[in-house]
Amino acid sequence: MECWGRMLRAFLSGPGRRGGAWGSAYSSWRPHRPVPGLLNATELVSHWTAIFEKEGIPEAQESSEYIVAHVLGAKTFQSLRPVLWTQPLTPWQLQCIQELSSCRLQRMPVQYILGEWDFRGLSLKMAPPVFIPRPETEELVEWVLEEVAQRPRAVGAQGGPLILEVGCGSGAISLSLLSQLPQSQVIAVDKGEASICLTRENAQRLRLQDRIWIVPFDVTLEGSWAHLLSWGPMDLVVSNPPYVFHQDMEQLAPEILRRPRPREGSCLVQDEEWKQPCGDTHDLEAGSQWDPLSTRGTAGYEDLAALDGGEKGMDIITHILTLAPRLLKDSGSIFLEVDPRHPELVGGWLQSRPDLSLDLVAVRKDFCGRPRFLHIRRSGPQHGCPAHAWPGPQPARVPG
Repeated sequence: MECWGRMLRAFLSGPGRRGGAWGSAYSSWRPHRPVPGLLNATELVSHWTAIFEKEGIPEAQESSEYIVAHVLGAKTFQSLRPVLWTQPLTPWQLQCIQELSSCRLQRMPVQYILGEWDFRGLSLKMAPPVFIPRPETEELVEWVLEEVAQRPRAVGAQGGPLILEVGCGSGAISLSLLSQLPQSQVIAVDKGEASICLTRENAQRLRLQDRIWIVPFDVTLEGSWAHLLSWGPMDLVVSNPPYVFHQDMEQLAPEILRRPRPREGSCLVQDEEWKQPCGDTHDLEAGSQWDPLSTRGTAGYEDLAALDGGEKGMDIITHILTLAPRLLKDSGSIFLEVDPRHPELVGGWLQSRPDLSLDLVAVRKDFCGRPRFLHIRRSGPQHGCPAHAWPGPQPARVPG
């Protein structure tokens, strides 16, 4: 509990970073009648906390506080003006809280209910099925920033590092690095259209779009890396890839693993199919059977393909490590967030692939003391393209 504090730890923890094991069954959801009378914010928090606890909703008080604060125009309950704690709410405010709380009763993550979440001080839009950034990923960004600050700049060199993020999701890592490294540029890639759209929107919201390329890209496709060569050799590759062991997927929280269809009057999306930011629907047809461990489609709130790393959680990790030597500069670095079992597995895999010229140089623990982050450095000749063949600098842009 000390590790997670007030960060809704229950549905953000678990096997690796990817969701807690609260039990495989949903509590059966039942509609709750609207709250009678003009209750104040403090009473509403107590009211919904009791309901959430009765229904087995994790972090019951935190969930109710976030929802009530959101309706009253604040990020947290503690940041509300004290007068609002005891001031009666309007019928409209009560109805909004009722609807949002009904969504939480169906195990919708709070980040999706609120539609936004903070990551290292940046307010990012959140929308399903794009993966929600977890607290420990902030530590990955912090380590990258520390390493960049310690690197000596070459005499006469201008500008900051060129960074490739594989699997950008909401853009949390890329945009956080851009905000802290004013001269840096980022190429953010993801195979999901929803992620591409959401990263683009967040970049524009934060006015960072002029220093980021956002590119549809599937790291698992043979030869797909070739079109990244035009941006020049990279200083860093950063990724928070899918790394859950496949057999651990069934332990994930209900918020992640499955989603019931919204019931009438129970949630804000009651009258339409769930949509991705770009408009693609991800809902089950009536009567269809769903395999909760199949990652070929999106059946939960979050895209399961963003979590499932294959038999040993290494499927995407090995693709990234195979790709990186073709794109990195000599002595360029890879920073990965992984499962605590992966440092040993990755180290052994790298030893079996001396042709990649990659060395595992450091492992860092997360704030709960688990080995969570890897620093891998490239040494040896460029694999993808001779240095003289790289084009000169290009202006960063977000492709339309």
